[in-house]
Amino acid sequence: MRMYSRIGRWAAVLLVVSAAGERGLCQAAENIDQLTKTIRAVEPKGVGHREAIAAWSELAKADVADLPQVLTGMDGADDLAANWIRAAAETIAQRAAGQKESLPLDQLEKFLADTKHSPRGRQAAFEMIVAEQPAARERLVPTFLNDPSMELRRLAVAEALDKAAALVKDEARQADAAEAYRTALTAARDTDQIDAAADELKKLNQPVDLPSHFGFVMRWHLIGPFDNREKKGFDVAYPPEKEIDLQATYPGLNGDVKWFEHTTDDAYGTVDLNKAIGKHMGAIGYAYAEFDSPTARDVDIRLGCINGNKVWLNGELLTANHVYHAGTAIDQYVGQGRLKAGRNQILVKVAQNEQTEDWAQRWQFQLRVCDHLGTAILSADR
Repeated sequence: MRMYSRIGRWAAVLLVVSAAGERGLCQAAENIDQLTKTIRAVEPKGVGHREAIAAWSELAKADVADLPQVLTGMDGADDLAANWIRAAAETIAQRAAGQKESLPLDQLEKFLADTKHSPRGRQAAFEMIVAEQPAARERLVPTFLNDPSMELRRLAVAEALDKAAALVKDEARQADAAEAYRTALTAARDTDQIDAAADELKKLNQPVDLPSHFGFVMRWHLIGPFDNREKKGFDVAYPPEKEIDLQATYPGLNGDVKWFEHTTDDAYGTVDLNKAIGKHMGAIGYAYAEFDSPTARDVDIRLGCINGNKVWLNGELLTANHVYHAGTAIDQYVGQGRLKAGRNQILVKVAQNEQTEDWAQRWQFQLRVCDHLGTAILSADR
């Protein structure tokens, strides 16, 4: 009886200690959530800055075991807040290293594997894992080939390209090399990696359809020029902005203009309006395309254009940029919109100014339809 009594008393003590520990862990977790919430509220012009500094100081003191939860605080954070939270996480990891404490690698890997978390947070987790356990890189990187984090995906594509490059050196494995390059191309989203894979596939006499890979719109109806002298036409709603009537004729810059069909053969979807419409300065050109979607869905409409531009999807203005000859690149301007099931209308306005310099003569654009990761979305009739 005395023995049972003693055991009972010890059990009661352990239960109290355990409960207190659980309350402590719960309070610690709630505290971390509150601290990261305070940091996420910081704004660029100093709003919430004082509170964020205090929260960061406390967050950086968190236990190393809490690193996954600290990184979770990056979910939904803007760039500024994400940088603050990552700095706190790195401070925690560095302190643990100095004290010879191990990182919670299993929990960090679980965090990394959950693609619902912020790409930045997952990238930080990956870097912490491989810093403590370099051999993990070889195991983890191949799993990123279709990852929603572009940084992690890039690592996997680079590895796939290296694997393909090793295979191509063996004359007996050219088919395997082609398959490896195809795998890399399919996964790639960064232009340099896409080009690298495409170039090698061409050397192996393999077909490459870059317009389809990117999702460039290749077939258009064009009309112009309309007046943009003194750059006054950018905000003028010429007839194509009011209605799409492909049979109509309208007064243009130098006489009547009407729609005509144009298909670009450029691998990157570039439509050269100087060639298609004719060389004009102080001019507006419009491009119209129809896009068939089997379902309603959110999309990115991504534009590269060295001229002033506007883009509409089904009559909704997605992006407007009154900028001339300041450079151009794939995905230079990104508009978010929503396709409806069935026929959709894409309208692009491209404004040329009257600069006379040789480098200011281009009048062109490229446009692609994709998801938020840059994966091509093609019209159903393509």
